[in-house]
Amino acid sequence: MSAIVGSTRLRQEREWNIGWADVGPFLALLALLVIGFVINPDFLSATNLGNVITRSAFIAIIAVGATFVISSGGLDLSVGSMAAFITGITILFMNSMAPEWGLSAIPAGMVVAIVVGTACGLMNGLIVTVGKIEPFIATLGTMGIFRALITYMSDGGTIPIDRSLREAYRPVYFGTVGGVPLPILISIAVAAVASFALYKMKYGRKCAAVGANEDVARYSGISIIKTRTIAYAIQGACVAIAAICYVPRLGAATPTTGVLWELQVITAVVIGGTALRGGKGHVWGTVAGAVILELIANLMVLSDFVSEYLVAGVQGVIIIIAMLIQRFSK
Repeated sequence: MSAIVGSTRLRQEREWNIGWADVGPFLALLALLVIGFVINPDFLSATNLGNVITRSAFIAIIAVGATFVISSGGLDLSVGSMAAFITGITILFMNSMAPEWGLSAIPAGMVVAIVVGTACGLMNGLIVTVGKIEPFIATLGTMGIFRALITYMSDGGTIPIDRSLREAYRPVYFGTVGGVPLPILISIAVAAVASFALYKMKYGRKCAAVGANEDVARYSGISIIKTRTIAYAIQGACVAIAAICYVPRLGAATPTTGVLWELQVITAVVIGGTALRGGKGHVWGTVAGAVILELIANLMVLSDFVSEYLVAGVQGVIIIIAMLIQRFSK
């Protein structure tokens, strides 16, 4: 009888922990909205919230890909540099094709971005899995490579998009559908597809199994190399989608594009409830985490409590606190 009672209690505790991990990020988001309104009523204006959520779309899209990588037991520190590299390649391709192809260079450039991004992610995955190098070291190396390449391509300056393409490309970031900014709709679509893949498809279960216990997953017949490599390829594709949305915002690629995005991405994933040690991923929680980070940055601008120049420092504190919470909840 005591064994049955103990088993029931353990199951109830697990259900409570899972439920809290699912709703925790959204409760934090709600609390932040209330606090922001108390500090500055303009915080909840439709214009301000629309701008904030639109700006968070880049990080949200990349963080969705990172959810696959981290839940499978990996890590990618190169996403910011990769975004800069993909942006540079995309603009250079569109500029070279514009005289001959006209506006058709834009969709062609988007395809090139997806191919290059997936290839970059695939390279990261193969270095980690086939090369058997720790993800931290492998992606730290490729982070330097991607950043050096974009600096070389731009000669230390900027790579602006061709003038003939600017107006036609602007709606990708500044356009709306039914009053909703296009980047927000794209991020929701990416999260919806990723959520289906992670929760409803066999690959999603394999991803969680590999991250939870690599040895058990291997004995179960799951290919560790294939599963993790695909996760990194998904990450690269998500970085490419974010880069496609980012190009119209500034109309150029620079060596500083995407700086510290990796910190924001990892923080968003951890805030969203994905275990940094692997084995568990929350796609919609990740999206909420990205929005939370941008709301905090916006609140720092609207208030005088903390300097807006300390945004990166605040994000660093947040990820440490989130990791401590995960450690103690374990």
